[in-house]
Amino acid sequence: MHSDNTASQLLRFIRDKIPLARAMDLELLAYDDDLLVLGAPLAPNVNDKGCAFGGSLVSLMTLCGWGLVELALRRHGYNYDVFVGESAVRYLQPVWADFRAEARLAGGADWAGFFDALRTRGKARIEVDCSVPGADGKPAATLTARFVAKARTD
Repeated sequence: MHSDNTASQLLRFIRDKIPLARAMDLELLAYDDDLLVLGAPLAPNVNDKGCAFGGSLVSLMTLCGWGLVELALRRHGYNYDVFVGESAVRYLQPVWADFRAEARLAGGADWAGFFDALRTRGKARIEVDCSVPGADGKPAATLTARFVAKARTD
């Protein structure tokens, strides 16, 4: 796993352009072609019970999934916009400490098909699975999302 310059640039972009991400105090923990891991401290993401706020968990997973797709586009030289087409979240257990989200392609999804669709149609969709591991190693929260990439119109 590596934390290359492209991933670091993307994290700076997220923190500069998305005030929520800056307030959450996101950090890049790991990145390779098939995995992106972002972290956040508990303190700015705490709820009234003293555990992680559900909105922070889903935000971190969404940003992590979006970032995985955005990084793949950048690696291949595409300057496309990435949107969340749809997502489903499950909250499985409270998170009582600093946390991280991990994003990977969903089973059956592959970059080759995604980039083929981009070349032929100018837009493509890809499924991404994200999770926040709990203290016991089991998922504390999961997000399944479909991200859509489209050519920028500006």
